[in-house]
Formats: sequence, structure tokens, C-alpha cells
Amino acid sequence: MPSLTTAELELRARALRVLLFDVDGVLTDGGVYIDADGREIKRFSIKDGAGISAASKCGLMTGILSARASAATNARAAELGMKIVLQGVANKGQAFSDLLASHSVTAAEVAYMGDDLVDLPVLGQAGLAGCPSDAAAEVIAASHWTSRYGGGHGAAREFVEVILKARGQWDDVLLQHQ
Repeated sequence: MPSLTTAELELRARALRVLLFDVDGVLTDGGVYIDADGREIKRFSIKDGAGISAASKCGLMTGILSARASAATNARAAELGMKIVLQGVANKGQAFSDLLASHSVTAAEVAYMGDDLVDLPVLGQAGLAGCPSDAAAEVIAASHWTSRYGGGHGAAREFVEVILKARGQWDDVLLQHQ
């Protein structure tokens, strides 16, 4: 999928109501840490969290759509106030369709950031498709926008910032921190 012009990006960003993220490889670096008791531990970026919080404060619903289920992901999603938490999803394309119906939104109103082949069905439908710089080549080709950063290292934050700037809301975020 070719990159969008600035005007196309702004048009798509203004239509958004929902921002969805994959977890492993997008909100994390893709590593899974297991402690001696078998508990899973994940590393999440504070920068990504700040971006997701900013999107929520600007009126966008945020959420996750993950093939894997994890207690650590539940905890992070709760901490960030994410309204949509879909984990253990075998068919992301079907889950995305179900999400559209249950939240009364269209695909054009949803931005999605994914990194691997399982994300392709959603990236192909979402109004704005993004990915980290270290995403699979097929995902990069299917995305409208690619971050300069890898998964778990600020890619989600950059995606949010691009969206909020395109919507004319970034200055509001900056004012909240002065």
C-alpha cells in the first residue's frame, strides 16, 4: 500500500474514532519473559503509554487486539484506561468486524497498528493502517504509515502523535503539559 499524502493522512485522521494496537511487537518489543514461577512479564514503553493517554484525552477510544492473552496486557490496558481489550483472538479479521458492529463504528473510523502477518486482515480494512519499523515486510507493504521506531520503543507514541497533529489536536496535548 503506498504511503499517504499529507492531505490524505489528515482526511483519514479526522474521521477516526478508535485507535487499536496489537500488543506483542507493537506495544512491546516482541519479547516474552517468563519468571521462575512461570509468570509472564512484558516490557511496555512509557512513551507509548503517554501517547495512548493523550489520544484518550483528545476523545479517541483506545484498545488492543491481540492474538495472545496475557495478564500483563490486561494490567497495562487497565492502567491506560483502554476501553477495548480483545485478547486470545485467533482470527483478527473476524474480531475486527465484530468490534465494528459492537461499537457502531466503520472501518474508516478505526486506526490500527500491527507488526506481523496475523495483523494483515485488519490492516487491510482499517481507515488508517500503521506499523513499527521492525514489522514484517508484508505488513510494511500493507500499511499507510511506518514508524521510525521499533515495536515497544515509541512506535505507538509516534503513530498517535502523527494522528493528533493531523487532526489539529497536538497543540491541545502540549497545553496540558505547560
